[in-house]
Amino acid sequence: MAVSTTAFNEGRTPQRGRPRDASRDDALRQAALEVMAEVGYRALTMDAVAARARAGKATIYRRWESKLDLVIDTCTQLATQNLAAPDTGSLAGDLREFLSSFAAFLSGPIGKAAQALVGELPHEPELATAFRETFLISQRDVLRGILDRAAERGELRADAPRGMAVEIAGAALIYRLMLTGDPLDEPFVEKVVEQVLLPLVRNS
Repeated sequence: MAVSTTAFNEGRTPQRGRPRDASRDDALRQAALEVMAEVGYRALTMDAVAARARAGKATIYRRWESKLDLVIDTCTQLATQNLAAPDTGSLAGDLREFLSSFAAFLSGPIGKAAQALVGELPHEPELATAFRETFLISQRDVLRGILDRAAERGELRADAPRGMAVEIAGAALIYRLMLTGDPLDEPFVEKVVEQVLLPLVRNS
């Protein structure tokens, strides 16, 4: 049974002590992201995050009870803050804009942290659930929204395989990130849009 991210946040980050400073929370999440990108999830420690953020370890433990809590919350925030839905008025424009922004999102520390996390997911069920329900579902939801709006405008074939298009769009970028190491640049995004996605779903 899936566990909601709301349950994670409510059940695993109790409020205690002085009121939390949201800007400080963001700085600590960024520090966790940077450290994880450098050393991986397994070698990530609260001490290292505290040192990177120039904060006391107690400051972190007032917010998150464990490394797992911190990483789950960081995944949640990354997904909600960075995967915005474009609305250019056309299917091609929306796909280009979103996949370009998603490629840029993956090309920095976030992508390196994602690579570090993926290898740990089979061993950390809670982390796997949170990663899928935030990082993965968020990009899928944006792509589904793009295709749904295109269908309302009459740009999609009636039999367009929307689910397959969503899977292919995400898989193309993740494959490059995780396996080939080739750049997630604009020419690659353009090829994915023009040579793969549009022929798959668009009205001729």
